Amino acid sequence: MKSYKARGVVLHTVKYGDSSLVVYLLTDLLGRQNYLVQGVRSVRGKGNKGAFFQPMFLVEFEGLEPPRGQMHRMKEVRMPVPLSSLPFDVRKSTISLFMAEVLYRLIREVEPNSSLFDFVAGAVVALDSLEEGVSNFHLWFLVRLSAFLGFYPGNEYLPGGWFDIREGLFSPVMPQHRLMLSPEHAEILHRMMTCDVKELGDVRLARGQRSDFLNAMLTYFGYHLDSIHRVQSIPILRDVF
Repeated sequence: MKSYKARGVVLHTVKYGDSSLVVYLLTDLLGRQNYLVQGVRSVRGKGNKGAFFQPMFLVEFEGLEPPRGQMHRMKEVRMPVPLSSLPFDVRKSTISLFMAEVLYRLIREVEPNSSLFDFVAGAVVALDSLEEGVSNFHLWFLVRLSAFLGFYPGNEYLPGGWFDIREGLFSPVMPQHRLMLSPEHAEILHRMMTCDVKELGDVRLARGQRSDFLNAMLTYFGYHLDSIHRVQSIPILRDVF
């Protein structure tokens, strides 16, 4: 088998047989790729490699490319960036579960996309180190992710205006088709577009505002990608935030 070294972000896992996992990764080298990882669930196995494959964990590994289009395999996996708070903070772990499922549902490309990978990997590190504004992180992530999915807002924010979902543009008047974000949500969208992740604590949103803006963003995503509605972690996210 041909071997290669790559980095990945864990999106999803499925049990396979008695001791193995099928791991779905977003990788820097091959885009989205599936891997068969053997022996990670065996009590007699060496170490506890299964702990590496939690939602949004970063891994470095040696991959094995089999002939005839069979599933790739993985060995010598390690965590290049130890996560200090994400696995233990219920707010952050809930967000990471949501992020992983959104990417698992929406990203299908097997071609490498270094910009997307760097954004996602950087978002994991940023969430892990974030101290203030954690409750806004999933909103920031969705807004920024839209740039890599092809429907990031296409013009400058207009204070007091609306956001036209069909056109992907801020508008000074309410669109007649009414598929839009209200002026309040358009302003929050603008703040998420321009706010550095370290400044999320300065974005003061009440729980109701946060929930309503999430609904607005799901409508925006759903207009372009219907698969967003299959994200099952959304109710959990609403319960926590």
